[in-house]
Amino acid sequence: MLETSVRLLRLLSLLQARREWPGAELAERLEVTTRTVRNDMERLRILGYQVHSTTGTAGGYRLGAGARLPPLLLDDEEAVAVAVALSTGAAGTVEGIEETSVRALAKLENMLPSRLRSRVSSLQSATVSVARRGKGVDAGTLTGIAAAVRDRETLRFDYLDTGGAATVRSAEPHRLVYTGRRWYLAAWDADRADWRTFRVDRMRLRTPNGPRFTPREPPEGDAAAYVMRGVSSRARSHQARIRLHVPLAVAADRLPPEAGMLEALDEESCLFVTGADDVHDLASFLGSLGFGFTVIEPDVLAEHLRVLADRFRAASGPPEAEAAAPSETLDV
Repeated sequence: MLETSVRLLRLLSLLQARREWPGAELAERLEVTTRTVRNDMERLRILGYQVHSTTGTAGGYRLGAGARLPPLLLDDEEAVAVAVALSTGAAGTVEGIEETSVRALAKLENMLPSRLRSRVSSLQSATVSVARRGKGVDAGTLTGIAAAVRDRETLRFDYLDTGGAATVRSAEPHRLVYTGRRWYLAAWDADRADWRTFRVDRMRLRTPNGPRFTPREPPEGDAAAYVMRGVSSRARSHQARIRLHVPLAVAADRLPPEAGMLEALDEESCLFVTGADDVHDLASFLGSLGFGFTVIEPDVLAEHLRVLADRFRAASGPPEAEAAAPSETLDV
């Protein structure tokens, strides 16, 4: 009896980890026969779980949505990750879920064993949340997009431009990317036959979703890098390429991911590709880094830095030797 109960828990955990499982693969994971798997599925149904099955060579099992949430089976690392994610939600990362996150976090912490509760508590006490200025994202929109990414379903949505005008879009969602300020979606735009980056706070989802699709390889194999490149440079009025006179690791440690893209040039320097709507803001940011740099482009940034250098030089007063020299007098 104990062996069967333990196996049912393992089976439930597997069903929660993936959308669909072939029966033969489940049997291999559990080290039982496919007939035992079928019997265990019936036991789960008797216990109230919605288990869907399909027959044939491509058949398998899927845990469906029931009338109530089944108990989630999490390992130690998953439990800590969920607790940390709920803490982030409670801090206001996603609009409208702060109170819900607090309630869910309280329930989870009550169920955590003492060893995990201590880890979560230590992490929370050692972490300070800094509020971001980015616009909040509707939680329903975010989870709807995430589900479409998981299920490989085409998204249909209204997309608002900066003036508030909407266009109807159809796209294959690939990855959600959070920059620390805003949420973005990297997706293949079906109408334009090209990759696009969409701001999630400007998306209004339409239902139902479109057909399923086969995932494509993202630009340069990295969806996050593609989004960051667009956010940091092409979306800004002034695009800039800066040579930083420090190794790549030093620059990456100092610069936040949303600041721009970094690429090693040699062992002692790296390329920083960024952008800004105001050239003075960009100059001020570069001056605050604390290490040397050379502007490759644009010329307007280099000229602005020269103007600032002259202004700062004048503000610092005459050189010490010049200031200390006695003034000359003329006899008349």
